[in-house]
Amino acid sequence: MSEKTTRKEIIDINLQHAGWNISDRTQVIEEFLVKVSDQILKEDTLSYSNTFSDYVLLGKDGRILAVIEAKKSSSDAALGQEQAKQYCYQIQKQQGGELPFCFYTSGHDIFFWNIGNYPPKKVYGFPTYDDLERYAYLRKYRKNLSQEFINSKIAGREYQIRAIRSVMESLERKKTKFLLVMATGTGKTRTVIALIDALMRAGWAEKVLFLVDRIALQAQALDNFKEHLPNEPRWPQYKETDFATDRRIYVSTYPTILNVIRNEKHNLSSHFFDLIIVDESHRSIYNTYQEVLQYFNTLTVGLTATPTDVIDHNTFELFDCEDGLPTFVYSYEEAVNHVPPYLSDFQVMKIKTKFQVEGINKRTISLEDQKKLILEGKEVAEINFEGTELERNVINKGTNTLIVREFMEECIKDDSGVLPGKTIFFCISKAHTRRIEKIFNQLYPEYAGELAKVIVSDDSRVYGKGGLLDQFKNQDFPRVAISVDMLDTGIDVREITNLVFAKPVYSYTKFWQMIGRGTRLLEPTKMKPWCFKKDSFLVLDCWDNFEYFKLNPKGKNPSSQIPLPIRLFGLYVEKLELAMELTDAEVYEPTLKKVKGLIEQLPLSSIVIRDAITLVKQVNDESFWDALQSESISFLQVQIKPLFRTISAVDFKAMRFEKVLIELSLAHLTKDEAKFEALKLAIVEEIADLPLSVNTVAKHRDLILQAKTDYFWNTLSEEKIGLLIQSLGPLMVYCNGTTLMTPSEYNFKDELFEKENVVFGPQNEGLSIQRYKEMAEAKVKLLLYNLPVLQKIKNGETTTDVELEELSWLLSHESPYITVDLLRRVYKNKNAALIQFIKHILGIEVLEDFPRIITKAFDDFIAKHTDLSGKQLDFLRLLQTYIIEKGKADRKDLISAPFTRIHPNGIRGLFDGKVLNEILELIHVLAA
Repeated sequence: MSEKTTRKEIIDINLQHAGWNISDRTQVIEEFLVKVSDQILKEDTLSYSNTFSDYVLLGKDGRILAVIEAKKSSSDAALGQEQAKQYCYQIQKQQGGELPFCFYTSGHDIFFWNIGNYPPKKVYGFPTYDDLERYAYLRKYRKNLSQEFINSKIAGREYQIRAIRSVMESLERKKTKFLLVMATGTGKTRTVIALIDALMRAGWAEKVLFLVDRIALQAQALDNFKEHLPNEPRWPQYKETDFATDRRIYVSTYPTILNVIRNEKHNLSSHFFDLIIVDESHRSIYNTYQEVLQYFNTLTVGLTATPTDVIDHNTFELFDCEDGLPTFVYSYEEAVNHVPPYLSDFQVMKIKTKFQVEGINKRTISLEDQKKLILEGKEVAEINFEGTELERNVINKGTNTLIVREFMEECIKDDSGVLPGKTIFFCISKAHTRRIEKIFNQLYPEYAGELAKVIVSDDSRVYGKGGLLDQFKNQDFPRVAISVDMLDTGIDVREITNLVFAKPVYSYTKFWQMIGRGTRLLEPTKMKPWCFKKDSFLVLDCWDNFEYFKLNPKGKNPSSQIPLPIRLFGLYVEKLELAMELTDAEVYEPTLKKVKGLIEQLPLSSIVIRDAITLVKQVNDESFWDALQSESISFLQVQIKPLFRTISAVDFKAMRFEKVLIELSLAHLTKDEAKFEALKLAIVEEIADLPLSVNTVAKHRDLILQAKTDYFWNTLSEEKIGLLIQSLGPLMVYCNGTTLMTPSEYNFKDELFEKENVVFGPQNEGLSIQRYKEMAEAKVKLLLYNLPVLQKIKNGETTTDVELEELSWLLSHESPYITVDLLRRVYKNKNAALIQFIKHILGIEVLEDFPRIITKAFDDFIAKHTDLSGKQLDFLRLLQTYIIEKGKADRKDLISAPFTRIHPNGIRGLFDGKVLNEILELIHVLAA
């Protein structure tokens, strides 16, 4: 294809697609004459065929905003890079003002170059008129970020300010991708909202996309933007479904924005956004949805709570962290160890039941339960299950009941001491959640079914204002949310005081995301009536998850699964090849038709397909199919099959059913009897699971009944396989799942096998840390009115050493046998004296020490100086640590090691004038 044809058939259409009128010379001028200056372009050194720019795009004032250099479609677009750049400089000389934006293209490949700001980048379409005007405005008026104000009312913690400064400083260094690693609960969303606020004010961004992976998180993010940036127009508004282009903040799930990109009705420009925030950047974005990030020409900020040592290497690559170093890191340990803490610490109570450890068998089932089995006519010897099979191959109500009872006994409760604080029960399956809910209702009928509720993603009652999730967050009841997967990540409920792991977890990343549901501290200005206090939260680990991750620090490596559409297409190509070998036209013709049909379903608007358009055009040419050879089959498997990762909006249950039938067809054709029988049984069981009570299913009753007979399978044909796919595939949506095996159900009495306790008292009594803490506090408050020494402490009167010694002896000799060592353990404070604990319990004072005072002073200082650079913030944090460790800091210390590691001249190299004097005054007050 010549350059002229490329322009007419591809580039002109691409420009029109972006809204440019090629015939309107107030918008687009073709063959624009560039007056070449000898100083700028020299024909003897640069061999250009002419001095005409192929296209220039004009702004509202008639000035040229962009230059487009075209090359023929068979050429490398990069051949036009230098030529387009020189045209830009020459046009700037002719018309004055800003340098035009630079584009060069060979038709299918388009490159955008913001000369002087960023390197050339491949883009997926030309910008619209509005996009170009916005680009020009942002480039002209954006401010230097080094001194840009950060709104500390949105994100005022020192590490949040450091995170924002890290991104800003990287932006000034021309970087476009950033990765922030911040522990769950440290305010990632607030941090990026403050970043967005600063970038909008500084003229670096006008339109922002905030990407989440679930609908519940979309609503949560929209609420956050509404609270902190109330004047910025947001999309979507309540119940708004159509995409709007007149907003500044967009919050979307990956599938929603992908559908907008691929929907020609929306015609959304790849230059529409200036900034994309990717919430919870993890492995899931490397499937179909990575396309969203590739499509838009934006700055990109990734957020993740995954610890850096287990972040997938693809995440680092996506955000250009080639050396494995994120833009900014703030760990859970840093947040908890901060004085005062930014996140809640947690206590772990591990419990194991007898059946979990020893299994369910004749040896472990009680004699009473064995007698019941005999009366029911069941053989006890036939019951033999491993503990790991619970809730999978065997269900035992007694085990679930024991877990619920232990939870209600050991959980952190509200001020009444009766009701559990807000709790998430992590279950194995949706059926498991329903069983747990039923047990709660049976054991505690006085709460009329309101104490515990199942909250799962496929229940429409969960969502919206007043829905189950909203009730759990904002109402007194339910106290317990029973869930599987949905509440594992992203849901923010500060009042959560208990997490129950009623399931084993094998992913390290997911495990710590689940722990993160409880790490948030209460906000003093937003206290809820059912939770006035949260010192820590309790993790009830019923499946030894903590022990598992001690032995397997990174958990199991998740196996990479090939997407179902890729596997299905591969099977059809394999069947096509087999039909060619067998020269069986009855198999070959319908299979060929199916392969062609699948290729036609590839979404041409997908950038993956656009990048591979020459391959797709090759197979869309009928000559490709006229004489298929082994090379053609190889081409389909190697080049075309991977493109099916772009298929998303399909009925995957029907596709899975179809895949198994094609596997069966291959086994039938190759006479693999063992595989054929295994697949046949699986298919018959799936068909048997179809509910004939549903009218849509009942219409196919005859076929369903036939497919259960041996005669149907003994006389199998390709026509019958096609009939099953066409008629029963769409019905698979009505199946609850493949009924490979129905779990055995029992109600055997289970008992505790192991429970981690705090040991105290002369008889080595055992209690959980939380329960012991509650008993110790109750004991001190009970003795308050009987012991004069406690009354003196309460009234702020002076006590003698003798009185304190007597108090210590008395507390240690009565249940719960309170000692300073035990108090230091349960309160996790190794230095406090007995009287400090007493004052804390009586509500007279908070346990405070020197590190807390120093840290608070530095946090306040940083919050008042949000314009400090990253290195300045690092220096202050080092100074804080130094004073905490040494107890003081002299002026001479600040110009020697360790401070010279940050700057050779120490404090003098980083601060001067007023700020320097303020730091010295701070040191004088705190640690002179």
